[in-house]
Amino acid sequence: MFSKNSILYIVPTPIGNLSDISQRAINILSSVDVIATENIYHSRKLFSYFKIKTRTISFNDHNEKKKSQVLIARLLKGQSIALVSDAGTPLISDPGYYLVNQAHNTGIKIVPLPGPCAVITALSASGLPSNQFTFGGFLPEKKKARKDKLLEIVKVKHTCIFYESPHRIIESLKSMLDIFGPERQVVLARELTKIFETIQSMPLGKLVKWVEKDIYQQRGEIVLLIHGYNMEDSNINELPEEVTRALTILVNELSFKKAISVVSKIYNCKKNVLYKWGLINLITKY
Repeated sequence: MFSKNSILYIVPTPIGNLSDISQRAINILSSVDVIATENIYHSRKLFSYFKIKTRTISFNDHNEKKKSQVLIARLLKGQSIALVSDAGTPLISDPGYYLVNQAHNTGIKIVPLPGPCAVITALSASGLPSNQFTFGGFLPEKKKARKDKLLEIVKVKHTCIFYESPHRIIESLKSMLDIFGPERQVVLARELTKIFETIQSMPLGKLVKWVEKDIYQQRGEIVLLIHGYNMEDSNINELPEEVTRALTILVNELSFKKAISVVSKIYNCKKNVLYKWGLINLITKY
């Protein structure tokens, strides 16, 4: 029989603006026995601002399994623990899965709090369809793996969302351009709730050039939202047989992007139409 105090709280924290924390979150963080935080030094600013003096313990990707055992032991002894990440809702591309899973396995009560999450914040302001969406975390670092991941969603009809880091934003946008073509609508949401917040929606071709020219758009916390595939936007039935035949042959000799470029120049066809025809008919060969 567990003590009524044996509770693991999942507590979201602000993604930028400290005022976004809830009063309930402050009350819980102030009253639990221990706060498990991704980065003690990062969380100190928040705790200091709200005069939260609860003891903290480091809990991150590197020590999650080891510290989970320690935290589960504390919970079994009747202590209450709050789990927080650097920002936003824990477990959303942050540590915590193993701890929560183990808490379930041992029958410990888990109480989640609603609160800030960059994915939902960005989606709500993106102007993209929000009735159905997929969140893919961070895109892979390596180019081939990143393109393979993008190929998996190239025909997905709903909005797809990814996090991205500043030092990879240009590479990732260019990978998207290679896979989706220049006309796919993409939203870049950066530094949400902060002073230099940016929410910009553009066709991918224009967005890549805009971000390349403005170094400030390559900084901070970034969310990328991709409009779902829409076959109705394509005039693929207008393509002559000789054009599709040429593209089919060249895609086996050149990269998909290069084959599109060559055929577009030879037959004076729009690249976005060629992209869409190729995605439907040749994507497995790319």
